[in-house]
Amino acid sequence: MNKIESKEREQWGTRIGFILAAAGSAVGLGNIWRFPYMTGENGGSAFILIYLIFVIIICLSIMIAEFAIGRRSRLSAVGAYKSISPNWTFAGVLGVLSAFLIMGFYPVVGGWSLAYIFKSISGLLSSTAISDAFGDFIGNPIEPIIWMAIYLSFNLFIVAKGISEGIEKAGRILMPTLFILLFIIIGRSVTLPGSSAGMDFLLNPDFSKVTGQTFLAALGQAFFSLSLGMGCMMTYGSYLSSKENIPKNALLITMLDTVCAILAGLAIFPALFAFGLEPTEGPGLVFVVVPTIFSKMGSIGVILSIIFFIALTVAALTSSVSLLEVVVAYLIDEKKLARKIAVGISGGVMVITSMLSSLSMGILQDFHVLGLGVGFFDFFDILTDKIFLAIGGMLLAIFVGWNVNKEDLKDELTNGGEIDFPLFNLWYILMKWIIPIAIIIVASMGMVSMIKNGLLPLMLFGIGIIIASAIFSKKL
Repeated sequence: MNKIESKEREQWGTRIGFILAAAGSAVGLGNIWRFPYMTGENGGSAFILIYLIFVIIICLSIMIAEFAIGRRSRLSAVGAYKSISPNWTFAGVLGVLSAFLIMGFYPVVGGWSLAYIFKSISGLLSSTAISDAFGDFIGNPIEPIIWMAIYLSFNLFIVAKGISEGIEKAGRILMPTLFILLFIIIGRSVTLPGSSAGMDFLLNPDFSKVTGQTFLAALGQAFFSLSLGMGCMMTYGSYLSSKENIPKNALLITMLDTVCAILAGLAIFPALFAFGLEPTEGPGLVFVVVPTIFSKMGSIGVILSIIFFIALTVAALTSSVSLLEVVVAYLIDEKKLARKIAVGISGGVMVITSMLSSLSMGILQDFHVLGLGVGFFDFFDILTDKIFLAIGGMLLAIFVGWNVNKEDLKDELTNGGEIDFPLFNLWYILMKWIIPIAIIIVASMGMVSMIKNGLLPLMLFGIGIIIASAIFSKKL
């Protein structure tokens, strides 16, 4: 694996700028919107424990590998794989496709969070039917699309500005803001009478709810939350200075992401149990249950609701910017387009896919994509979360463990011997043997559950897409 030098490629301006931008990519809707309801549906801290094991053993190693391959190649996902082994181009294609498909529904939820800032101001919490209000909102054919378009426009503006002037500057502002807002909400949540039941839910595991689906959900959540298997960290790694300590940075980013997910749980579950509400609300948890919680807090609840949905919007934005950058970087590197043109093309297509996802909550709710039994929103979500991301991580592990020269990897992760990485041999064994086997086992367990839940057609479709990308990727 020869090291590619590129004087013209953009780079992060500072180490802290990269850390905050990469942590921002990891910290997103996966932490504040998705993590709480996945925890609620899968046995509380039993799910969290499994999630943390996957983060430590699998995801940290995958992140280190993505940064290493990205920086070594100085290219985005497709180019990075292709520059090392053309036969593996399809793995990069799968990463870009995953990022693109996630952006088919991510801006929709980002638009919801943005809308709920203003709904909190305009009297949402005084409504006696908050649940109905959310259903009416997402079922409206126009209003959610307007908010989605506004939210997506923020992404396009930031990415069009480039790496140091756009993504890095946004991360410097948005990430500290997010943590401050979460701590404000936690301060109120954990002091409510009866909040200790929520703490018990987070600390005492209920393994009776653990199934094969739980393991797949935890693995998918870990990949989704840390932006792995979708080309984000590989693309961000391609902008890294050769002086950066990759293992140390990866550990710090992983820790920040995990802390944020736990903070989101602390912000929601103590208050949830304090008011006798159910933790198994599902994807609507933060848009139905959370406003209901705040509505019971009086005038301070309105302020906290505004703060919460600002935090959710900020988290969403830091992640979706990185997802958009994966697609944009592919167009820049492989199709030689100017950044602003690449942003315009990507954004235009994402407007269409996001509109379809939004409408699948309303007037298109009875329409099933390709007869696979799910609407557009679930199609994009399930295809990426339960199939593409885990398989993408497995492919990366196999690629690094069996196709990349071990000494080249050591050279990259020690900056040519200038820094120590004492766990290199352990990391290499994990990548070569443990992680691929672990992912295969977990994916197999989860796929059995998918079949039981009637998702066999969608599962076969996803596998077919991966096979097709392997066959046709050499033409890219």
